[in-house]
Amino acid sequence: MDHADFVHMVRVSEQASAQDSKAYRRSVAVFAALGYGWVIGCLALAIGLIAWLVPQLLHGRLRFGLLWGLAAALALLWASVRALWVRFEPPEGLRITAQEAPALFEALERIRKKIHGPPIHAVYLDGEFNASIRQAPRWGLLGGAVNTLTLGLPLLMALDRQRLLAVLTHEYGHLRGDHGRFAAWIYRTRLSWLRLHDNLRNDESVASAATQAFLRWYFPRFAAKTFALARQDEYEADRIAGRLLGAEVATAALIEIEVKGAWLAQRFWADHWRLAAAAALPSGPFKAMRAQLGQPPEPGFAREALREALTRVSDLADTHPSLRDRVAALGAKATLPEWSKRSALALLGEQADRWLAHFDKQWCQENASTWKLHHARLGRVRERAQALGARRATANAAVLVEEASLRRQLDPRDDLRPLYELALQRSPQHPAALQGLAKCLAPEDRVARLAVLQQLWDASTDHRWWAARQAVDDLETPRPELMHDAAALKLWRERCKQAQEGEERAWEELQEPAYFSRVARHDLSTFELAEVQAELARCKPVARAWLVCKSLREFPRRRAYLVFVELPGMEDESRFQLCRWLEGSLSLPGPVVVLWAGESPTLEEIRRGAFEPVYPALST
Repeated sequence: MDHADFVHMVRVSEQASAQDSKAYRRSVAVFAALGYGWVIGCLALAIGLIAWLVPQLLHGRLRFGLLWGLAAALALLWASVRALWVRFEPPEGLRITAQEAPALFEALERIRKKIHGPPIHAVYLDGEFNASIRQAPRWGLLGGAVNTLTLGLPLLMALDRQRLLAVLTHEYGHLRGDHGRFAAWIYRTRLSWLRLHDNLRNDESVASAATQAFLRWYFPRFAAKTFALARQDEYEADRIAGRLLGAEVATAALIEIEVKGAWLAQRFWADHWRLAAAAALPSGPFKAMRAQLGQPPEPGFAREALREALTRVSDLADTHPSLRDRVAALGAKATLPEWSKRSALALLGEQADRWLAHFDKQWCQENASTWKLHHARLGRVRERAQALGARRATANAAVLVEEASLRRQLDPRDDLRPLYELALQRSPQHPAALQGLAKCLAPEDRVARLAVLQQLWDASTDHRWWAARQAVDDLETPRPELMHDAAALKLWRERCKQAQEGEERAWEELQEPAYFSRVARHDLSTFELAEVQAELARCKPVARAWLVCKSLREFPRRRAYLVFVELPGMEDESRFQLCRWLEGSLSLPGPVVVLWAGESPTLEEIRRGAFEPVYPALST
């Protein structure tokens, strides 16, 4: 099923659910039964074949066809049993008991009684900023359920008791009543089919191939047909949380999670990893996180994080609705709340400090080698920045921009505006200096930002898409202190559309199969190449890598790159995912496409057309 068909089926299911919810649920149940029917039918066929073939063989009719049929029937029986009895690994994390955290378990029991939900069989703590209840099948497709709550320590640090209880009530709300049991059964069934598909992926038997073919047809349709049910279940779980704790508390919890989650992702973890510049050994993050999550977020950051969250729309990538839709469904307004004054860590009782120390130690053990590599990298960045700073009096604009970029890596809050302004004094139309200056100007200083973006638009076709996107974002963002400029917004939107078309053509050109046409040796400096080599060294599956410059017809002066990697012993799907990850991770001064040595291009073609490998370094 292609994406367009998936979207169409989801929309049809949403309409059916809105028109007649009961009929929609019946149709979902019938389609779920079809999957069970396939497995049970295969099981019955296998048993029937075995029951017919075994007596034939026992009476001395040893024919090759009968033996082959018995082998196929046994394989079909095994595949059917595996489908009915899918096993699941326990959640990651540290399991806790009612004796260790009585207040938490008492709160869970009160929630269970109020919503008439099933028991929680196990509670785990982990280091994620999240909470979830997973209802895993006890006996695969045969039925039964094991309910497991996983609660993240950062979430306990970020929310007060009432807001955390609203989150737990939402999670428990997925299991409530008859509707909850039906949705949970569908969820367990979907989980079982997905796990079965993963289990059979590398099984090349005839029986497994037949089941895989069925799953390729069935599972996307099952996921599309049940999407509306899963989306409705999210809204219903929010309503239950609002009913028990109050819509105001539930809404405040949603917004506080959104803002503090953005702060963790954008600020805390980046700052924590920057500690590696001064320390060769890692330090645990959770003790520091506890203190910082207890403080109100910086007002400007909080407003911007909420604004960005409210611009996101509900889509088909996730059954969870957008924040805007969830708040609207609760009948509330999406405004910044009063921040939690006391964390909910007290629910863990006297063991909280011990568990914090446990996760700090575990994090340090898991990240020790990465931390050491990052320490070495930041040391190189600092040395390079200091060397460039010593030349500042006579440096050209390119050198000043490089120094500013390195200093930003060491401290994103460093005031780099004077450095970019100095670069523009020495080269008034330098594109990277204009881009850097635009980043330094506050969003409230719209006139100055738009003036710099206009200069960048005029100075460099390579940077037009970036300049137009920044201008449109500035002009679309309502700010009480600034007037809406409809004419400027229209102009920049037209420019953005025009530049977007050019970017799409350039990206298609970079990806076209004539990989070795218009390529040259890479143009990286010694420092830039060392950074790329260090990043490749951290990616263990990469055995060798080649790097070339690609000349683009659309943007002749743009630095663009192709990276070819040799990834032995991996499946193509895993290679594809790793290459996409590398495209977003490698520190290259331009767009990059990463390809692996396979059928196209082959390893021999890469050796002939991509010059010498850049990793491992030739000196090794």
